[in-house]
Amino acid sequence: MAALLEYKCPCCGGAIAFDSSVQKMKCPYCDTEFEMDALKAQDEVLKQEQEQTEDMSWDTGAGSDWQPGETEGMRVYTCKSCGGEIVGDANTGATACPYCGNPVVMSGAFAGALRPDLVIPFKLDKEAAKKAFAKHLQGKRLLPKAFKDQNHIDEIKGIYVPFWLFNAEADADLRYRATRVHTWSDSNYNYTETQYFSVVRSGSLAFDNVPVDGSTKMADDLMQSIEPFDLRDAVDFQTAYLAGYLADKYDVTAEESIDRANQRIRESTEDAFRGTVNGYATVLPEHSNLRLKNGKAKYALYPVWLLNTTWQNQKFTFAMNGQTGKFVGNLPMDKGAFRRWFWGVTAAVTAAVYGLMWLVHLL
Repeated sequence: MAALLEYKCPCCGGAIAFDSSVQKMKCPYCDTEFEMDALKAQDEVLKQEQEQTEDMSWDTGAGSDWQPGETEGMRVYTCKSCGGEIVGDANTGATACPYCGNPVVMSGAFAGALRPDLVIPFKLDKEAAKKAFAKHLQGKRLLPKAFKDQNHIDEIKGIYVPFWLFNAEADADLRYRATRVHTWSDSNYNYTETQYFSVVRSGSLAFDNVPVDGSTKMADDLMQSIEPFDLRDAVDFQTAYLAGYLADKYDVTAEESIDRANQRIRESTEDAFRGTVNGYATVLPEHSNLRLKNGKAKYALYPVWLLNTTWQNQKFTFAMNGQTGKFVGNLPMDKGAFRRWFWGVTAAVTAAVYGLMWLVHLL
């Protein structure tokens, strides 16, 4: 059985149908009428959309097997609080979990996980991270004074965070409903004419190294906030780059990361095509279809400085890009300072209002 096409009214969005009394397509909701010839182009577009199947599948064969002897000297440390598994070298002594700050214990030799394809070595050291944290605190008038104590920054740790990098070519077809509005007046009336358009865009985009972090313990928004990382500094992985740092064992596979990769690719594609639809008063997306080609994933380690600290029983996590120095993280607020600031602003606004009323009275 052939699929039925449903036409929607560009004026109100209601379903339109053929009205035999006027021999036109008509919307039963707003009574707008459409000539049959005007819908032929839309008919072809709808047929093509129904025939196309969206395909966002991937080849997720990222990473490789460890070579014999390559993991000697690597140890796994397990956090009893959050369950995080952290990889370090044999010289790593007692340490704290970079995610929750609790002590971690060595659980044995490293085994299991895939060998990364790439690593971006740390460019910035712990001192640079301390300075970035201190700069992050500057100018924050509502920050509790005690929070600025230097003992907080001693908890900064360098960690290699696992990322899956997705490469693909995307073929896309998108359709928008757009309007143009023209207004004019005469001696009796004001007039408004609204024109409706179906705008179609098709094309291809290439995506390289779309990152998705592979750790459930690492907040996704935190990792996205310290992007971008520059893959031009990436090198083939060697265990020597882990010396002196910690590394997280991924607990989200490449297959499990596909949905997030697809979401980022879809949003970027829709934003890129939307930027080509100009000259209209309003533009609303109606349909999008993406097909990926040559989709492959790679496994990489990215350098991140992490700081966890607790303030009044609330945990605060800060992160710095170990390559570029970009620093992000939420800060606590001094409620007393906020109240003083709020009442100060309120008093200033009240004074301004009274002053304006006094001036109006004089006039």
